[in-house]
This record gives sequence, C-alpha cells and structure tokens, in this order.
Amino acid sequence: MKKSIYLYSLVILLFGYSCSTSLEEKAARIHEKVLTVDSHTDTPWALLKGGFDLNDRHDYSKDKSRVDFPRMREGGLDAVFMAAFVGQRSRDGEGNRKAKELVSNTIDSINAHMAARTATSGIALSPKDAYRLEKEGKRAVFICIENGYAIGNDIANIEEFYLKGARYITLCHTRNNDICDSSTDSTVFNGLSPFGVKVVREMNRVGMMIDVSHMSDSSFYNVLAVTKAPVIASHSCARTICDNPRNLSDDMLKGLAENGGVIQMCILSDYVKKPEPYPARDSAFQALKEKYVNFNELSDEEREKAWEEWENTDLLFPRELATVSETVDHIDHMVKVAGIDHVGIGTDFDGGGGLADCEDVSKLGSITLELVRRGYSEEEIRKIWGGNIMRVMRKVQALKM
Repeated sequence: MKKSIYLYSLVILLFGYSCSTSLEEKAARIHEKVLTVDSHTDTPWALLKGGFDLNDRHDYSKDKSRVDFPRMREGGLDAVFMAAFVGQRSRDGEGNRKAKELVSNTIDSINAHMAARTATSGIALSPKDAYRLEKEGKRAVFICIENGYAIGNDIANIEEFYLKGARYITLCHTRNNDICDSSTDSTVFNGLSPFGVKVVREMNRVGMMIDVSHMSDSSFYNVLAVTKAPVIASHSCARTICDNPRNLSDDMLKGLAENGGVIQMCILSDYVKKPEPYPARDSAFQALKEKYVNFNELSDEEREKAWEEWENTDLLFPRELATVSETVDHIDHMVKVAGIDHVGIGTDFDGGGGLADCEDVSKLGSITLELVRRGYSEEEIRKIWGGNIMRVMRKVQALKM
C-alpha cells in the first residue's frame, strides 16, 4: 500500500488549507509519488529513555518529540536515518570504551524496537530496502552514528558497526576527537589525524558513507583528498546564506559536487539564519554550561538532567525560529552552486531541528509546497527528497572492497 491513501490528508493537514488550489494539489501529488528521505534525526534518544513507541502518535506541544511513524505518514516521509549519538568526552581508553558501549546499546535499541514493529516499518540497509518498504506502505529506518568518537582508536569497530546496521558515521561532533578537528573547536590536527586517514579508507572499504557535517574546513578538504567514494553532509546548510562554521562555504559545496557527494539541508534555525540578539537567553544558557562544566564528563544521569534543564530553559526563553521559506533559500543557493544532483534534506529533528512553520515530521509537505512555488520540477524534487542521497549510498556500497 503506497502513500496515496494519505494524499487528501497531505493537501489538507500538511498545507493547512480548508480547500486546496492547483498548486497545493500539484505539490501533494509530487510529495506522494517520490521517495522522501530525511538523512538525520536524533530520535533514538527517546528510545533509550524508555516508554517511547514509534508506533504511537506523539504531540510535540506535550513531549517535544518530532518523529514517530504516524506523523511520518501524515508528513509523507518514507525513510529516516536515526542517529546513534554520543557526545564528546575524554579521549582515553575509558572514554572510548563508554562511547562505543553507548553507541552499540543505541543501535541495539533501534533494532529491537523495529523488530517488534514489522507491520508498520522496517530496517533499511540499502536503497533497495527503502524503495521496497515504501511500496509496502511501511516506514524505512536507516541507522547511522553521530560522532566517530565511538570508533575510539580501534579501526575494527567500523566494520563491527556496519554489520550491526550503521550506514554512515559523522566523523566528529562539536569537539575534536582522535579522527579530526571539529568546526567548533580549536585546531589540533589541521584536518584529519593519521588515524583519521585510516578511518576514511576503512569506511570506503566496508561500504559505509562518510558524513562531513560538523567537521572543520581543513578536515573536510582532507576527507575529499583521501576518499575514493562520494561523501555526504548529513545535516548542514550554506555558509553564504548563514555565516556559521557548521555550514559549508561555496568552495566546499563545489568540492562536494566534484566528489559526487550531497549536502543535506538542515532545518536547525541557528544554521538557517543568524539569530537576533537575546541577552537573557544567552545568559541563561551560559549559566547552564557553567553549572554542567560545558556538558563534559557527565554521567548518563547527569546528562539526562542537564538535557531536561536545557529544554526547560529553551521554553522560558524561546528563540525566533526560521521559516520554511528561509530554509528553502538555502536549497536555492546550494542548487545554484553545487547543482541539483548534490542537494538533499536532513532535518536534525529531535536534535534541535524545527521551524516556526514545520515543527515536526508531520509538516514536511510544506517544504515540497515551497519548492513547487519556486518552480522546481517533479524530477528535481525527487532528487532533493531522496534520489540524490540514495544515489550516493548505491555508489558507496558498489565501491565496497
């Protein structure tokens, strides 16, 4: 059963109109026809805490969750990459052990959760799986890893994670690790470390996609110089539109296109537009960072408490969120610079992603509507919504040695 049974609800619910125009109907038809893929969410955090069922429809206004299978159906999203995330802690034997353990446990929790919900969804290990599940009317879940810190110093962990189902690794997060420099930390290696070079080559060997989001510019260029396969930026935007070190410059976008890779537009507001000054919010979050020593070396219990306080602070001092229109400005720019074959969508839902007019996965049809308004064709939208990243994944897996 395909998504066609949701066509009417897509027109009415996703686009928010009591009666649809021809433009809205066109967008709904396209959204229903193409394979839609979100390349990055942090939803597995909810699974680890327990009591969260992806088969249940949740309410963002009540629990701040942004992804579940009912809302994926409402939003016409066919496939999603769910990240086994680990924050950066001490770079030593004990830190590495804990990082690997957390990521392994997260992957196990995803697989176990999905194994009990085969009537509605399935784990995808390849593009072929995603297209098959879409035809069956089921949601497809890919597994990925955010932060190569989980690899530690043991190159064998890469193949181990691949065999457990992980299909890409974001090589670093907000701080440097033993693989490379982060875009938001000081310079240590000036790019990839010698171990990082081995990581890139091993990921090529096992057929795992390399994710360059969060990396420093030097790290990014080093990866392109070493890899034999196309790479992805799973959740990044255009630096020319929003000057944030997490975003890719025009030269980086061109390099990514030459590599054959793809940048997946992120909808986290700080990467979409420069936030307006908000001293009270800044002070409140600075106090949290000081209280939790910049969130370094926390126990699991401390980290959960810190995250709860972070969410409460965000509610007390709400930021002005970017809009779908402002986000699609990034797509326009990235398509202009890199080309239509090198742009996709990675929301970062449940990890900070969300827009004023697209708060959760049920509203993703609004992005397709904006693309149609701007004149994108069905084939172009097909590429942006999933075709491009599936092409990269096929190429990476085909080059597996």
